[in-house]
This record gives sequence, C-alpha cells and structure tokens, in this order.
Amino acid sequence: MQSIVSKGKTIQEAIETGLNLLEVSKDEVNIEIIQQESKSFFKMKSKAAIVKLTKLEQKPIQKQESEENQIDVDPFEVINDWIDNIPDSKSMPEFLTVEQENELKQDEWTKPQSESLTGNAWVKNGVLLCECSPTRFPMVTIPDGVKVYRNNQIIQERTFVMTEKDEYKIQLESEEKETSWELVMDPQKLHVELHIEPGYKITRSLCDTEPAQHIDLVIEERKEVQNTLSYEDVVNKLADLGVKHGFHQGEIIKATEASEPVVFTIASGIEAIPGKDGYIELKINTKTENKLKENEDGRVDYREFKTIPNVEVGTVIAILHPPIPGKPGRTVTNEPIPPKQAAHVFVKIGRGITVVDNKIIAIKSGRPYFEERGNIVKFSVMPKLIHQGNVDLSSGNIRFMGDVEITGEVCERMKVEAEGNIVVHKSVNMASLTASGAVVVSGNIVSSEITAGKNNIVVAEVGNLLEPINKDLIRIIQIMKQLMSSPGFKANDLSRNGLQPLIKLLLEKKFSTFPALIKQYVKTVKKGENYLTDKIWMETAASLSKLFLSLSKEVISIEWIMELSKKLQELHELSQMPVEPNSYIVIPNALNSRLYCSGDVKVTEQGSVNTKIVAGGKLNIKGALRGGEVFGQLGAKVNEAGSESRTPTLISVPRDQKIYIDTAMDGTSIKIGNAQYNFIETRKHIIAYLDKNEKISFE
Repeated sequence: MQSIVSKGKTIQEAIETGLNLLEVSKDEVNIEIIQQESKSFFKMKSKAAIVKLTKLEQKPIQKQESEENQIDVDPFEVINDWIDNIPDSKSMPEFLTVEQENELKQDEWTKPQSESLTGNAWVKNGVLLCECSPTRFPMVTIPDGVKVYRNNQIIQERTFVMTEKDEYKIQLESEEKETSWELVMDPQKLHVELHIEPGYKITRSLCDTEPAQHIDLVIEERKEVQNTLSYEDVVNKLADLGVKHGFHQGEIIKATEASEPVVFTIASGIEAIPGKDGYIELKINTKTENKLKENEDGRVDYREFKTIPNVEVGTVIAILHPPIPGKPGRTVTNEPIPPKQAAHVFVKIGRGITVVDNKIIAIKSGRPYFEERGNIVKFSVMPKLIHQGNVDLSSGNIRFMGDVEITGEVCERMKVEAEGNIVVHKSVNMASLTASGAVVVSGNIVSSEITAGKNNIVVAEVGNLLEPINKDLIRIIQIMKQLMSSPGFKANDLSRNGLQPLIKLLLEKKFSTFPALIKQYVKTVKKGENYLTDKIWMETAASLSKLFLSLSKEVISIEWIMELSKKLQELHELSQMPVEPNSYIVIPNALNSRLYCSGDVKVTEQGSVNTKIVAGGKLNIKGALRGGEVFGQLGAKVNEAGSESRTPTLISVPRDQKIYIDTAMDGTSIKIGNAQYNFIETRKHIIAYLDKNEKISFE
C-alpha cells in the first residue's frame, strides 16, 4: 500500500497536502494523525500538524469494462497538468529533514505499522489511544485517584475494554491543603508554643505508556510545600493573647520557614524560684543509737548499751535557720508570679533549754532530747535517775521526767514511768514499764505490759479521736448557719442566750452520739496528760467539754466554734505526721505479756509465748513465736512460728509489707492487709507478700 507523511500548520492543511501528493480523494485513503498542531506562548516553538495518509486498495476493474472505457491520453498532457497542480513555494508542503525526523523519534514514538499496533493501547502526551482488531481488544486498568470517562460517562470498573469508536477522557485531580497553625499557652502562662503544619499542593500527571494489549495507567505526583504563615500573623495572634514578654524572634522566623509539622516555643516567662524552708541544724548527736553488742555465744551484753552523750550547761545543741524567701517570676503576659512561701520551723522549748540568737542552748546538764513532728520541733535536757536494787514495795513506783536505769528487778504490780528511756538490768514480773523513749530489759518479761514511745502513741490515739469529732462539728456548724439564715430565725435570741440552746437541741435531735465522742476524747487526754507535753491538747479538751458537756452560761459565737473546728483539724494533721524514730523495745523473751512500741521491737533470745506485740516499726523475733498475736508496721521477721500442739499464732503486717518466717508450723496464720493465710503443715523459708489480686503469695 502507498503511504505518505505530510506536514502542515493545521491538520486540515496537512491532509490536503497529502491528498494532492497522492492524487486521491479523502475517501480513498486512511488518515492517521501523528501529531496535533500546538502553539506556545508568544507563538514561539509551535509544533506543526503531522498526518500519515495510506492509500486504500482499489478493486480490480473487469478487463472488458476497462477496454470499453479506455480513452487515449497524451502522456505530455498528463505531465503538464501535474506540474500545473504543484503549489508555489509559499504553499509547498514542509517535508521533514533528517535531523527533524531523528528529533521526532527521540521526543515521540513514530507510530509503527498498523500491524504492530493491532489490539494495543498506549498513552502519549496525556492522551489514551488504542487500535483494535476483529480478534483482539486492548485492556486498561485504572489506578486509585484517577477517573476515566467513556463518552462523558465515568467508567466504574477497575479494568475495562477499550475500543476505537469511543471517546475517552482522563481526569486527574490536584490536591491542595492550606497551612494550619495555632498558639498554645500553658495554664501557668510560662510558655507559648506555636504548632504549625505547612500546607502543600500535589499535582498529578499521566505518564506515557508503551503500547501493550493490557496497560496500567501510571500517575506521577509532584508535591510542593506551601507555608503561608507570616511573621505578622504570629505577632498579631500573640497580641490577641496578651503576650508581652519573653519573645523568641528566631523561633518565629523558623516557623515561617518550616517545611514539615513542628512545634516551636516562641515566648517564655520567668519561673518563680521557691523559697527555702527553715530548718534545724543539730550540733550534737541526739539520737539513741541501737548498737547492742553480742558476745561469742550470741548473748547481748547490755553493759555496752550506748545512750546519747550528756551535755554540759551552755552547750549549743542546735542552730535554728530561718526560711529564705523565694524570688518572684513573670508570665509571658507580664504578670508577676509569686514564689512558694517558705515554711518556718516552730521550736517548743522544754526543760533545761533556752534560745539565744537562733541558737538552742542547754541551761542544765543531762541528756539532750530532740523530737520532730512536721515543722514543729521540741528540745529538752533530760536528767537521769539510777535506782539501785529492785523496784518493789519498799521503793514504790518510779515516775521520772528523764531517763531511768534500774540495776535490779521490777517486781509484781510495780510501775516505772519515764519521759526518757528505761533500762532494767534484770527481769520484769507482772509489772508495767512506760517510756517516752526506748525500753531495754536484760531479764525475762513475765505477765507484764511494756510501752515505748508513749507520747507518740498517745498523740496518735487522741489525734485519731479528733477526726470523727471534727466531722460532726463541721456538720453542726453548717446546720446552725442554715438556721440562722432562715427567715423565721430571730437574731436577737442569740444576743441574749447565745448558741447553747440551739446546740443542746441539735445534740438531742440529730447528734445523740456526739457527746460520747467528746467524753472519750476528754478521758483519753486526761489519762495521757503526762505524755502530752503540748498544752494545746488539754486546752482543746476543756473547750469541747465546756461547749458540749456542760451548761455554761458564757455566750459563745459561731465564729468561736469555727475557730475551734480549725484547731481540731490542725491537731489531727499534726498527729498523723511522722516522728523521729527514737523509740524501741529490746528484750530477750516475753511470756503472757503485752508490748506496744512506736518504733522497732526486737526479741533477741528464747522468743515470745502467748504475748501480744504491736510495733510501729519493724518486728524481729530471733527465737520462737508460740501463740499470741504480733504486728509489724514496717514488716515482720520470725525465726520459728507456731508449735507442735498447733497453738494459734498470728503474724500481721500492712498490705505493702512482707512477712519472713524461717519455719512455720501447723496452726500459724499470717495476715497481710485484709488477706489471711493459714498453714496446715510445716513450711520453711517463707517470704509472704500481697499480690496485685489482693491475695497472699510466696516468693
């Protein structure tokens, strides 16, 4: 078949030129458009239209018809007509040079012969093309994000069959996101952060695809970051927030140039510097050292018991350092930030102590005593009483405001009470020992009661009583305020009779159990008066008694009751504060006795039999624990618990502590928190604790 490639400014011009060269009509050729005409800006670098014309085969004419219609033609006349039809130079078809043809082959595909494209599809310059055959149609797969329209109807299938008779259009959507940003100021107004996420624009284009029977449309994406945040935008927003102080100009500029999501701190305030609390600087050792020495056979030599060294008159025991005020800060909105107030140390002066220029000085010789509860400290100098021989009917009970040392025994029904430590070199039989400090006994403890850290125990006891009392008192105050604000209440009645009639009515109608709580508190305070060195406990008991247990004619205002409630709350909080651990009990063994201590309890030899022990610190029994109940606030360690006769024995600790037992016999029970476990056979090397399911487990 005869073919020709022609070129023109337009498709129509290129077709007409080719038809003239082939000397055929438009119906006698197959027209293939190789290149559409196009023009760039300012009519430069325009592309001409290129078409390929292929002459169609003619059916052979019957010889008879040919001969009948044959006309003699002069050959020279035909040549002259052909020359006359050649266009002038201006309209001459522009034929491609060799260089232009090579360039065209590099930039574009020269469409191969029809036979090689049959049944194929391809993409060229963003246009989807195909050539079908009677036996094969090309297939096209559409990727995500692309819409293909056939005759202006969107194609729903992911893969479709393409035909030449249909018109196809491809739609590629660009994606664009604006820059988002915000300013975040912390609640304290100390920092302003700029959170920015730059915008972007995604441009998609359809890639050229070589001819194939099945092609996938390939999309190329180009993402361009578009950060539209300006310095002025940030400054204006800061002004709206009232930010006036601590700008970071460099960070703001960085934010305007950011190409990815990021957070910048663009303004900062000045944090307040907290003050330093006042404190006590001890100049001497005031703690009781628990360093008892054992000889080769394991027995404790109590003659080596070390007490706190004595001080002479004029000795500086401690220095009181006042609090150091803090420095104020400033918010980013230029508001002052007050510093945290520094706490003062309140010193309670006991016997034998004075204060000169913030120095705690001894004015008597003796043992220095120091007790700390929160920010309240107490100093005193304790004398020491050495009692030669036994404490019996001939000596009488011993009560001493200092340390007591007894070289003999403490006999039946006798009492020894000391504000300091008690040391007994021999046994204690059916007697009572009570000390504010430590108790150390070298002999047996039989049917006796020993209490160490009595002042701490009493403070904790009366402090716990104040919690339910104050709870009811607050409720009484609330009811009285409601009654006093009601329209039917006559204020002049209060000026004449006070609140006593109203209080009496409330106690009878709503708080019938309240007086019993007051009586219990007053009784407990009176009983432990010798160990409550601060008079505020006694004063509070007197105020409660006057208000709720007596018929006083004194006019009492609701403000006075509110002040009393505030005092009760402070005393309760004071009782819950940890104290200096200067109390403990050390004994060789105990039988049918009761031991109470705010600190550690240590049984060093045979052990404990049918005895109740309560330790505010650690409990350590080196011997055997036969019967009774023992409790260790900071854990318990027992060598051997229970007996072959299955004597009930209970060891308890709080839920966050552990129990250590080398040997636990049948009849032994352990309790951790509210969980209890009973041993039904002998077990060794036990470490018990409470697991996350609130059950007792063993390591």
